Amino acid sequence: MKDTNQAPQLCTRFHRASELIGRRWSGAILFLLLKQKCRFATLRAAIPDITDRMLSERLQELEQEGLVERTVVPDTPVRVEYSLTKKGRGLTDAMNAIADWAEKWIPLEAAPSSRTEKAARPRKRA
Repeated sequence: MKDTNQAPQLCTRFHRASELIGRRWSGAILFLLLKQKCRFATLRAAIPDITDRMLSERLQELEQEGLVERTVVPDTPVRVEYSLTKKGRGLTDAMNAIADWAEKWIPLEAAPSSRTEKAARPRKRA
């Protein structure tokens, strides 16, 4: 029989993971990169109200954690693309579960643009 008076224990790994992906803007960045690799300007344009500084900081944090990879494409002009690592793509099922939950429980605010359309779920990559 389980002792019901004992306080629940927080899993340290879960807490660290939720703090990492739950930081402001990180979830949006990961969600977009699950769909395709993106350039900085593409991410900035897709995420409402994010500043260049915040996007840069979050990308650096996600890169340091091994979730995002920064690739310099030596074209003229030089391009920088961001994509998910294998570790980052491991979040696909979790992000899809959050997207499903949000679609069911989070009401859309009235918006004067096509942003009210359902967001496409990230596809699982092979």
